[in-house]
Amino acid sequence: MRVSEIMTSPVLGVEPSASVADAAKLMLGSHVSGLPVVTSDGHLVGIVTEGDFMRRGELGTTRKRPRWLQFFISPGKDAEEYVQSHGRRVQEVMSPEPVAISAEASLADLVELMIARKIKRVPVVDKDKLVGIVARSDLMRAMLRAIPASAPAANDDNRIRQAIAAELAKQPWSNAIRVEVDHGIAELSGAIFDERAREAARVVAENVPGVKNVKDQLAWIEPLSGIYILPESSNQA
Repeated sequence: MRVSEIMTSPVLGVEPSASVADAAKLMLGSHVSGLPVVTSDGHLVGIVTEGDFMRRGELGTTRKRPRWLQFFISPGKDAEEYVQSHGRRVQEVMSPEPVAISAEASLADLVELMIARKIKRVPVVDKDKLVGIVARSDLMRAMLRAIPASAPAANDDNRIRQAIAAELAKQPWSNAIRVEVDHGIAELSGAIFDERAREAARVVAENVPGVKNVKDQLAWIEPLSGIYILPESSNQA
């Protein structure tokens, strides 16, 4: 799946010359926590977020440092911070050169970017022009669309078993797990060598459409001692 398939477009943005007050009103009125900053010809030049309004002279929240630390701060850095906390135009408080992603990028690339840069939304560009924006909520909506809405017929046990077995075969922790399905009830048997694999195997089964319940018959083998322990309960919802 591509970013273009889940992004929001057209995008609500603000021009660099707009006032800080107008940007704040637009964000509050539209219930968004950030805005792309876009020139009149559509080029993305920055992003302004709620965080840019936290340290403001009007609020008395400008940065204050101990005197000994202030000695190491250059006058230029002080001047830069003054502009950010007292500036009246978006271009003075925005974060320039924002992280952006191509509309043709994969969702895997998008997630890696969000995690690496610790950001919640990413502008989407095509040849440096803003074409959309994608947020974590868009990923959630895509996930919901991908979850099957209906289950197959109850007598489709063989297909269910094959689907569970195929997914288990991809996992390095499941090489000793077997599965049988009877009227939608999946029974997991065999051995695991880490208790965390028990829940993972259950999740694998529950994610296959048509599974009504998961019966846990997995035995845990302690790797060092070889102790063989059966589960406390044979049924897990």
